Amino acid sequence: MPYGSWPSPIDARLAAAHDGRPEYVGFVGDEVWWTAPRPTEEGRRTLVRRHPDGTEESLLPAPWNVRSRVHEYGGHPWAAVPLRDGPLLVFVHHTDQRLYVRRPGDQPRPLTPRSALGGGLRWAEPLLLLDRGEVWCVLEEFTGPAPTDVRRLLAAVPLDGSAADDRGAVRELTDDRHRFLTGPRLSPDGRHAAWLVWDHPRMPWDGTEVIVAEVTPDGTLAGARVVAGGPEESIAQVDWQRSTADDPWSAVDGDRSAVDGVRSTADGDRSAVDGVRSTADGMRSAVDDVRSAGSGMHSAVDDLRSTGDRTQSPADRPQSTADRPQSAADRPPPTADRPQSTADLTHPSGDPIRSPGDRLLYVSDRTGWWNLYRDHAPLCPREEEFGGALWKLGLRWFAPLDNGLVAVVHGRGTTALGVLDPETGELVDAAGPWTEFASTLAVRGDRVVAVAASPRTGYEVVELDARTGRAHVIGGAHEDGVDPVYYPEPQIRTFAGPDGREVHAHVYPPHHPACAAPGHELPPYVVWAHGGPTDRAPLVLDLEIAYFTSRGIGVAEVDYGGSTGYGREYRERLREQWGVVDVEDCAAVARALADEGTADRARLAIRGGSAGGWTAAVSLTGTEVYACATIRYPVLDLVGWAAGGTHDLESRYPESLVGPLAEVPARYAERSPVEHAERITVPFLLLQGLEDVICPPEQCERFLARLAGRRVPYAHLAFEGEGHGFRRAETTVRALEAELSLYAQVFGLRPPGIPTLEFTQ
Repeated sequence: MPYGSWPSPIDARLAAAHDGRPEYVGFVGDEVWWTAPRPTEEGRRTLVRRHPDGTEESLLPAPWNVRSRVHEYGGHPWAAVPLRDGPLLVFVHHTDQRLYVRRPGDQPRPLTPRSALGGGLRWAEPLLLLDRGEVWCVLEEFTGPAPTDVRRLLAAVPLDGSAADDRGAVRELTDDRHRFLTGPRLSPDGRHAAWLVWDHPRMPWDGTEVIVAEVTPDGTLAGARVVAGGPEESIAQVDWQRSTADDPWSAVDGDRSAVDGVRSTADGDRSAVDGVRSTADGMRSAVDDVRSAGSGMHSAVDDLRSTGDRTQSPADRPQSTADRPQSAADRPPPTADRPQSTADLTHPSGDPIRSPGDRLLYVSDRTGWWNLYRDHAPLCPREEEFGGALWKLGLRWFAPLDNGLVAVVHGRGTTALGVLDPETGELVDAAGPWTEFASTLAVRGDRVVAVAASPRTGYEVVELDARTGRAHVIGGAHEDGVDPVYYPEPQIRTFAGPDGREVHAHVYPPHHPACAAPGHELPPYVVWAHGGPTDRAPLVLDLEIAYFTSRGIGVAEVDYGGSTGYGREYRERLREQWGVVDVEDCAAVARALADEGTADRARLAIRGGSAGGWTAAVSLTGTEVYACATIRYPVLDLVGWAAGGTHDLESRYPESLVGPLAEVPARYAERSPVEHAERITVPFLLLQGLEDVICPPEQCERFLARLAGRRVPYAHLAFEGEGHGFRRAETTVRALEAELSLYAQVFGLRPPGIPTLEFTQ
């Protein structure tokens, strides 16, 4: 059967039902809780409670929606503690952004007031302090009508409800001198708090600072000072590690057997992992392709090797910072075998941190890779990422265990969950089929909870026993009713871009257990450009990708220059080159697929959302590679976007991506699709949420107005009730079917049962 006409059990409704993933895991006593999507309930998010017997309970019925809008992208929206008669819960409700409390046996009641301003009062990263009768959290407070009329600070909200109608009852813990900040992390002894700050025009992956302050007996924060970070150093997470009063290393020495347990389990389970990857429903095509491919490709199986294979022996580990030229922050420990304690810790400026017994942990990219540090000393220096882009507040790539070990999410391109011994630098990964761990972790005792996925499963809640190294799915299990033989089989590839630079991508060829195209026919391919642009494409099962590959349309997800996961140098390829490097890298992958005979050169398309929508649109105005494009909630008017047309967090993002508007206005005009709509000669589909405040729909209107009178076929679908990124099932269904119809009409495909998309000319 011709490509694009294969019958598939994966329809748009099935893909929509599995859109979204579990987020923000946490322990409440011995129970594990997390937020979960409900696409069929108007896209809301609920809070799921896993009882000790393994049953799951949705705690908050519709219309409750557990989601924060701080920074627009949100952050950790809930906190809970166990009480004798049941858990006490505080959470952010998306509709009004108020903080609510739900006591055992009671209905949710507001803790914070409404705001007279449209932006309102917003809250994130709540921290319950019952002994103080307060919730500490990040407060985002709008002070005027513009999206940049805003202040942010740490605040304490009384649990007695006295602030529900009185803004004055909210106690401000910090001033608003910094434009952006994360929630406080309290030291185990309760005497200090640490958090991250940054300011315009930097984004958090450009440069952040760690602030440490003393928590006084009356609950104020005193002596706040910078102890790490700077304008050219991105610190993605900060936390504390408990040490014993007499010997901070005794707990680790006594529990090092936990690392041995993880190692032995990883070794023992490797055959099981290899078995999973060699089964009929595994990634056999990736292996076959590797055997016949050239030097540009390696197999998913090799790259997604079992966790024991990732583990390095001490002899194989990269040299320590002591063996390299050091920055001021990489000072050696005061003794040969132990790093300095927090009592001795100083910032490179010389200011001491006073917190006897507790030690500061943070992830910094000062060496070019996000690595983990304790009191400024590197714990496991590698050319891997132990952190990522801080798009949301409350993301966690590491979590200290009570026994002195640290659970970490790390990797290069793909990610693994491991247990790190800070004293030896030894890192052992848990065995399992997962290739992606989200930036959310929770620990209790020897238990580590994470959210993980693979090319065979969507995101699931996974628990690791840090003593044995055994991990298993405990919640949110992926169940779609589809025979896995219909799932796409990814190839991890590295292509040569302009000037020979490496371009990373995941290639998903058309795949069907019972269909094959005529031997002379090459398949159509769609290049997917991820959003951000400071982000990456995870190697996971995505039913939207499967929707196309199971019908005979290939997909190539490109981690263009500027993506995370490959170090700061790769990330900074996009500095002042947005609309150039991303466009070139996507085109390089598309051309390479055609040159090698993988894709039909005449049937190439590009698709992207948000920043990826920008890349798709610029590609239509600046290249002749693609026959059509799907452009989802994009940036189209760069001048308008940089001059007050977006929200505060990204309002000065273009300064690093393009350059300061006042200095290079011609560059902004030259790269903006809205300024060059007349160059577009191929059909496209434009999808937009009407409540989008990040990429407002007015950009689409200006863009389409420039096409008036031109004979370019296009379709524009605008969705009520949708913001930046689609959450409602009915929206996803309409968008996917419209996209498939676009490709069918342009590429001459005959997919059965798809409504015909009507074009405007």
